[in-house]
Amino acid sequence: MPSYTSFLSSAIGAFLLSSPALAFSEQCSTFEYPLSCHNKSAVANTCCFNYPGGNLLQTQFWDTDPATGPADHWTVHGLWPDECNGSYQQYCDETRQYKNITQILEHFNRYDLLDYMSVYWKDDGGNDESFWEHEWGKHGTCISTFDTSCYTDYVPTQEVVDFFQKTLQLFSALDTYTFLNDAGIVPSTTKTYTYAEIRKALVQDRHVNATIECTGANSTELDEVYYYYNVYGSAQDGTYIPAQPDTNSSSCPMTGIQYLPKNLTSTPVQNGTYKFI
Repeated sequence: MPSYTSFLSSAIGAFLLSSPALAFSEQCSTFEYPLSCHNKSAVANTCCFNYPGGNLLQTQFWDTDPATGPADHWTVHGLWPDECNGSYQQYCDETRQYKNITQILEHFNRYDLLDYMSVYWKDDGGNDESFWEHEWGKHGTCISTFDTSCYTDYVPTQEVVDFFQKTLQLFSALDTYTFLNDAGIVPSTTKTYTYAEIRKALVQDRHVNATIECTGANSTELDEVYYYYNVYGSAQDGTYIPAQPDTNSSSCPMTGIQYLPKNLTSTPVQNGTYKFI
């Protein structure tokens, strides 16, 4: 029987998937431009071709102590534009380091996004707003198709709405908890899993690998998953193609990986240490 939080994720996710991006300047035909990271020569129009960050990663957290989000669901970390060789840019526009994400989304009447984020985009230090600001400022400003010049009749901060909407659209279709559960990988304080078992479980739905990361004193506690995409067209409304990771590196060991239950009796501490990557 699906949990209420899983039902909420699916229902709101379906709504998010049906919500169009705001007015976008370029009518980017899906296959008019090459798939990001697959071009043979330079592409000048970076409003219809994501460059240099052509690998878009939807990244997720499994925070256990302090715990964030529902007990049976992973939470959003962000949407990152990695370059095709695994490197990345950051803080690409100092003029758009916005400090009022909630107010921006409210201004555009996107209370649906805020409601979803209040459940699934949580900061383990207790300061969600700062987390959202960080993810936009460090990563969102480096996605070329979110540049303000890519919009017709640009309304200030409308690209921020598109960033959060697209991140949540991708996240709502990537139910990591279910992917693992279907393979018999469930949170436990006693059982451990192998790197190969976890990677195999995550490949079933998308048919490409995902990157897993671990934390803890010995880096044995599973706490992050990165899903890679290349894109035809803009990040706003292009076609996302599941892609292989641009690196095989992982902080997790080959064996003895713990997938701990969330300690939902713990309380996030305001101004705590943020997992800003």
